[in-house]
Amino acid sequence: MSKVVSNSTPLIALSKIGYFSLLQEYFSEVYIPQAVYSEVVERKPELYGAKEVASLSWVKTQKVQNQLAVETLRSHLGAGESEAIVLATESKADLLLLDEASGRRIAQSLGLKITGTVGVLLKAAKDGKLDLKESLDRLLAEGFRLSEKEYQRILKLV
Repeated sequence: MSKVVSNSTPLIALSKIGYFSLLQEYFSEVYIPQAVYSEVVERKPELYGAKEVASLSWVKTQKVQNQLAVETLRSHLGAGESEAIVLATESKADLLLLDEASGRRIAQSLGLKITGTVGVLLKAAKDGKLDLKESLDRLLAEGFRLSEKEYQRILKLV
């Protein structure tokens, strides 16, 4: 069983397009730090992802121990990204779900294996569970940022 830690964006984005359940299907359990729980559930409980994160037993909140590491990362990243990276490191997670480019660069420099919203959708498309173009188009319509060049590159991967 692999350990997966997630930041806010993949949870919210997958909820927006109706594919939150892919997280349980592929990872069985998803761990989030307190800052991610706060961002998704407490700040705006009416937003996408809040209901799922608050109510599903397979989404588990875990406390980050190294607050100094979190504060160091906070000079470059938001609270959720910072805590997710530190939690993934502390818990020796097999995978970190993270979309933001600056956070991904830092996570990679720490040796963490990462994927994001698009990576989850790509895996599901390869498994025949969804239409990738339709899913990406819905994601973009919801405000997800993806360059045209990256969009075309991703579509060629299926």
